[in-house]
Amino acid sequence: MIEVVPSAGFCYGVARAVRLALDASPCFTLGPLIHNKRAVSGLSSQGVAVIGSLDELPDGGVLVIRSHGAPPELYRTLKERGIRTIDATCPDVKRIHELVADAEGPVLLYGNRDHPEVKATASWCRRCLVFSGIEELENILKRSDFDTNQPITMAAQTTSRRAEWELCQNIFKKVCTNGKILDTICRTTDMRQRDTASLSRRVDVMVVVGDSESANTRHLASVCECPVVFTEGGTFGRVNGARIGVTAGASTPSAIIEEVVLAMTEEMNMTGEAVEDVSFAELFESTLKPLHTGDKVTGIITGISPTDIQVDLGSKHAAYIPLDELTYDTGVDVSSLCKVGDEIETYVMRVNDVEGTVMLSKRRLDTVKSWEDVEAATDTRAVMEGIVVEENKGGVVVSVKGVRVFVPASQTGLPKDAPMSDLIKKKVRLRITEFQRSRRRVVGSIRSVSQEDRRNRAEEIWNNAEPGKEYNGVVKSLTSYGAFIDIGGVDGLVHLSELSWTRLKAPSDMLKVGDPLTVTVISVDKENRRISLRHRKPEDDPWVKFTEAHKKGDVVPVTVNKLMPFGAFAEVIPGVDGLIHVSQITDRHVSKPADVIKEGDRLDVLITDIDYGKKKISLSARALMERVPEFDDEEINDGPDEIVAIASGTETLIAGDLAGDDEPPAV
Repeated sequence: MIEVVPSAGFCYGVARAVRLALDASPCFTLGPLIHNKRAVSGLSSQGVAVIGSLDELPDGGVLVIRSHGAPPELYRTLKERGIRTIDATCPDVKRIHELVADAEGPVLLYGNRDHPEVKATASWCRRCLVFSGIEELENILKRSDFDTNQPITMAAQTTSRRAEWELCQNIFKKVCTNGKILDTICRTTDMRQRDTASLSRRVDVMVVVGDSESANTRHLASVCECPVVFTEGGTFGRVNGARIGVTAGASTPSAIIEEVVLAMTEEMNMTGEAVEDVSFAELFESTLKPLHTGDKVTGIITGISPTDIQVDLGSKHAAYIPLDELTYDTGVDVSSLCKVGDEIETYVMRVNDVEGTVMLSKRRLDTVKSWEDVEAATDTRAVMEGIVVEENKGGVVVSVKGVRVFVPASQTGLPKDAPMSDLIKKKVRLRITEFQRSRRRVVGSIRSVSQEDRRNRAEEIWNNAEPGKEYNGVVKSLTSYGAFIDIGGVDGLVHLSELSWTRLKAPSDMLKVGDPLTVTVISVDKENRRISLRHRKPEDDPWVKFTEAHKKGDVVPVTVNKLMPFGAFAEVIPGVDGLIHVSQITDRHVSKPADVIKEGDRLDVLITDIDYGKKKISLSARALMERVPEFDDEEINDGPDEIVAIASGTETLIAGDLAGDDEPPAV
């Protein structure tokens, strides 16, 4: 049995670099384009030559910058000398260069210091310290001249081993209080290492296809948990084992992997065909996917520009997505939807073999999927979400994953006279009631979902409602005696007296339909489906506040708020009224309160009685009028014949020699 790791072979960064070099042939690279001797030899035969320095570059020669990247000094030199350059730096590596260049403090870089990728990355840092393992990292952190409290950034070579990198992170986090860790290991590399380790546990031997000089190839061998055989392809010795696993580094074309598998198959006397000698270009071409209009394809985003998104599909074509083909949502920031290095599934709109380009559409693929989803939801009566985009004749149009769904006015769930424009730009839940793909006609109902939701919420409330439970509701309707509140599928009544501690003439003095209102259950009649609610809170009871602050005999200022034939009601504090009986309004007889006072008047009164049981207060203004004022001794003359008049309303009491007088003299 032979089993191949699914993620083995070219990563998208290497495939992109090879494709760019072959397209630019004849061209040159400073050092091998990729770490695979056989692949480099094949590239050389196709016009991609390796040079050791720029001095070896002939006049007019094209230089391809390798996927490992290059230092900023090389870019400046190339620009100054006017050398035509094709930048094949892996987008993941390019991203690391940008991140470390922006780092505030020193950069700790995990990797092989002799690797071209590590050298290039280090050159973009203000200060860089490279370490190849845990021991070297600990030595750096213990150095007396290294301040671990400063801003420090730690990054890794893209082909590093994930397990050891995570151990390094743990050490870094414990020591560096102001550190930042960049997750820079290539996702494809990480996945290939995990797949290889997993397969190695199920086989007798692992065959690692690739150049032993390749870092990622060596790392693949190091994660295997069984014996390992290295091969660069072509001829190799017999592999012993009933179960054989095959993996390959990022610089190994899949065609070479297939060649190795075929050779082992023949060796094991299994079915197979003879291997023919082919050129590297042919091997590389065989790894590229054929593309056709209408295909669903998956690729890696390699660049984002103001006009389009570049995607690597592993083909010989340059693929791109125009921005207007990315999403149906206009005005959306592209960076919130995708970034370089993301995997993206798209739809092939047009293949141009002459120009070598492919136009893709994420939006079109989403539409195809959306129609399938909407059709499936029609059969299952599943609930879908969408945005109301416009008001149409007789209803509204809802965009459900890019599919236009018409909702008739009767199915919007709005009251009969409510404007449908209120729904525009709102997210709604609906059920598809009619689907005709041939006519591109889809009809839905918001009402059926809202009614079902309301029934479910109502049942939940009837099952769980109990006195004292609080709900956040909405005012449904107002009457003269109270307000009906929707508490989520059930309408409960808040009586006028339970709305507020202050006196209200009608609920409309305080509320209007649609207002949110927090209410508490007073009682539940499940048999008759009635719930009584309260909005006013017991802790806000003004009677409690009054009794805590006042007692019988206190003088308080009040405001007259209602006149009656038998007296006047006056507000002592907000929510608490007392009665001034008609006989206690003044110290003379009046036939009705309006003869002396009017609503809104403010006056001081004496609290003459408090009925705590019935919560009634008796007040008197007259009592304050009848109080005899106190005088100083010198203000009173001792002469027996001197008369002192003390005013009391319209009556006058005569002080002096009143002995023998039965009645006060007439005034």
